[in-house]
Amino acid sequence: MTIRRRDFLTLAGAAGLSSALPRMARSADAASVYDLERFGNARILHMTDTHAQLLPVYFREPSVNLGLGPMQGRPPHLVGRAFLDRFAIRPDSADAYAFTCVDFEKSAPRFGKLGGFAHLKTLIDHLRSDAGSGRSLLLDGGDLWQGSGLANTMQGADMVEAANLLGIEAMTGHWEFTYGETALRSNLERFKGEFLAQNVYLTQEAAFNDAKAFDPASGRVFKPATIKEIGGHRVAVIGQAFPYVPIAHPKRFTPDWTFGIRDDELQKLVNGLRTNDKVDAVVLLSHNGMDVDLKLAGRVSGIDVILGGHTHDAVPQPLPISNAGGTTLVTNAGSNGKFLGVLDLELAKGRVGGVRYRLLPVFSELLKPDAAMQALIEKIRQPYAAAYAEKIATSDRLLYRRGNFGGTVDQLICDALRGELDAEIALSPGFRWGLSVLPGQPVTMEDVLSETAMTYPETYVQSMTGSQIKDILEDVCDNLFNADPYYQQGGDMVRVGGFSYTCTPAENVGHRISELKLDNGHVIAAGKSYKVAGWASVNEQKGMPVWDVLARHLRSGKTSDRRGDGVTLKGVDDNPGIAGQG
Repeated sequence: MTIRRRDFLTLAGAAGLSSALPRMARSADAASVYDLERFGNARILHMTDTHAQLLPVYFREPSVNLGLGPMQGRPPHLVGRAFLDRFAIRPDSADAYAFTCVDFEKSAPRFGKLGGFAHLKTLIDHLRSDAGSGRSLLLDGGDLWQGSGLANTMQGADMVEAANLLGIEAMTGHWEFTYGETALRSNLERFKGEFLAQNVYLTQEAAFNDAKAFDPASGRVFKPATIKEIGGHRVAVIGQAFPYVPIAHPKRFTPDWTFGIRDDELQKLVNGLRTNDKVDAVVLLSHNGMDVDLKLAGRVSGIDVILGGHTHDAVPQPLPISNAGGTTLVTNAGSNGKFLGVLDLELAKGRVGGVRYRLLPVFSELLKPDAAMQALIEKIRQPYAAAYAEKIATSDRLLYRRGNFGGTVDQLICDALRGELDAEIALSPGFRWGLSVLPGQPVTMEDVLSETAMTYPETYVQSMTGSQIKDILEDVCDNLFNADPYYQQGGDMVRVGGFSYTCTPAENVGHRISELKLDNGHVIAAGKSYKVAGWASVNEQKGMPVWDVLARHLRSGKTSDRRGDGVTLKGVDDNPGIAGQG
């Protein structure tokens, strides 16, 4: 069963379900930051959404991450000062820099880059050694293989090698599926851990044709769960892959598979693990997104902890959610290798007796890179290093993507689409992956690829009516702000170029978008046609890859005076999910 409510309240006070964040200065000693107080008899380490970033990165957290209705003012929908206040983090600290957008440009040179697999390896080895032999487990929540030019070229094979050396013992997936079944299975044959996904099934036609499946009788394509012996106790880990792969991405990549949340099947699986396999703890390794996990935790009982990903939310403390069986703790561990979740458990026969969770920022300047991992990274990158190092431009402002409605990277992409493809209007998808570049720093080809590298990068130009443009905006906005989390697919609002609009997020579906106007001030008419450029369409396109369009635009030296994202928000003035630009 899950942790009982009264046990959780005791644990929250006694075992310290606090973030225990390091208070670091640049000259701090790594040991003082990462030597954690011992607790429990089992340690689970969790990373997610690294997006193939083998090297340390700059990544600015959002200044807009709106929560509406019951989610307003609750994690993960807190940004800036509201986030710092909620988690008692000093505004001028390293933690503030890692977890928020506050003073990002000032803090980045002070505290440096975060993440990097060679630095993660050092930290993980330290934390596993500290836990003791046979008492730890390393899990990855997906989006491991995609997000860099190198991973895109190698179809994720580079990340499989790095994951094996890192020691990942189980993972689930999302963008991994966009390489297609052949590449996915090829990578998994080389992966030394287990790929878990309880919610991926064969289509009826594929099952009839005896398509490959882990369990042909049920139609489950992949192993749904694994049981690990940790510290003499049995811990079940269930995989929950991204539920909306054929909707959010071209269906041609996974034509034989169906996805979904499938909480009924999940409940049956949890019950079996509890009753038949007599496990002492159940962990869900999820790529649902945090809002979805929070709802699921209230519907499915018997899960002790959800280790979540997909929405890139770095949340220092678990959120307790009550359900029919007790309380489930819900976490989300950020992105890009910036953070490592440390879940310490006190396991007893058939139950979890205590919990301590910390989400550690991975400050690369405090961690000596592991020599073996560093050598592997250099070896893998060597054939491409010179091309990636090409300087394309110099940033004249902070370049970043993450945020509900816009980022300066996507402004550049929209400018490039309009300028290079001679279009009135540009649309760019609101992906949450993509790194940050500090003002005055060179923009390299590797930077360009970190914003654009994917398996369907082709650009398009087509005619759309004003009504069609509004419908696109309404559809994406509903995906972002639907009152039911099960209808949210993650990601942010489509970015726009060449026009502006007003958004009222709390309005009903179909009524959130208004006042569409071209940059010249003319109203976008419902029945008039406009020339629109874009990329990453779920329908197959034949245009130039977007990275070539963006690189050509940057090389030309063209600049834009536009500083806003073209969106006027209504009805969110007091929402703690919106802050200044930091």
